[in-house]
Amino acid sequence: MIKATPDLLEIAAALLPGVKLDDAGVAADGNIHDVLLIPGVAAVRVSKRPLGAASMPRRVEVLRQLASAGLPFQVPQPLTPVTMFGERAAVAVSWVDGVALPEGVGDPAQVGEVLEAVRSVPLGGALLEVLDDRAQGPSWSEIIAEEILPRLPARWRDEGRRRLDDALALEPVPDALVHGDLSGSNVHWSADGKLLGVLDWDMAMPGDPAIDAAQMAWHGWDNVRRAVSAETYRRARTWDALFGVGHLVATMNGRPMTSPDGFVAAIVPWLEATGS
Repeated sequence: MIKATPDLLEIAAALLPGVKLDDAGVAADGNIHDVLLIPGVAAVRVSKRPLGAASMPRRVEVLRQLASAGLPFQVPQPLTPVTMFGERAAVAVSWVDGVALPEGVGDPAQVGEVLEAVRSVPLGGALLEVLDDRAQGPSWSEIIAEEILPRLPARWRDEGRRRLDDALALEPVPDALVHGDLSGSNVHWSADGKLLGVLDWDMAMPGDPAIDAAQMAWHGWDNVRRAVSAETYRRARTWDALFGVGHLVATMNGRPMTSPDGFVAAIVPWLEATGS
């Protein structure tokens, strides 16, 4: 954690009157929210930009719906209403115990447990209604083809088109619940390896569960390969090969591409590092 700024402490104090903030600190930088952690008590999520403020009520409703989905792990639950502080929206959510596994650490049983638990959630009714924003914007493939490929350095355009074609050639699969950021600090374990909770459902959507499998490559691709079917593994590698699945999900579920130049600036180093 890093030191909390006075404005975040002021928001937390307003949302959670009487709660001591002496041990509060800010989580690693997030794209959508600042997150003030109050260990053992709560996390306070504060939007950074107007788009994040506008979408916070929906994201909070996703948490409420997941709470009744019978998940075999904890999900942060809203402790307060979404409250506006000027142009910033904020909400306090429940604390989830446990710690994340370091990058490259884990085993196929742990990877498979997380993936099975998420994709097995029944996707319908109110949960699907609050998750599915695909009709609100262009398809991910349109964004890639029209906004991203033309902006790539010349040497990557044909290769990017080939990778896009590979992803588009994947056989359709039934929609499942996809977390969309299922790696690193978002998955919490007990000291004896028990899955305790999954955090940060901001990118959740209906989609191909192989997208989450690709996210779990945080624990190593070999662990993913041993945890899922050969077909799911092939699909996961295909999704990830495009621009890195962590980048790709930002184009999915009707999400607007607010900064295509910024997106390209993020993916080119990934392309250069992974090679053609």
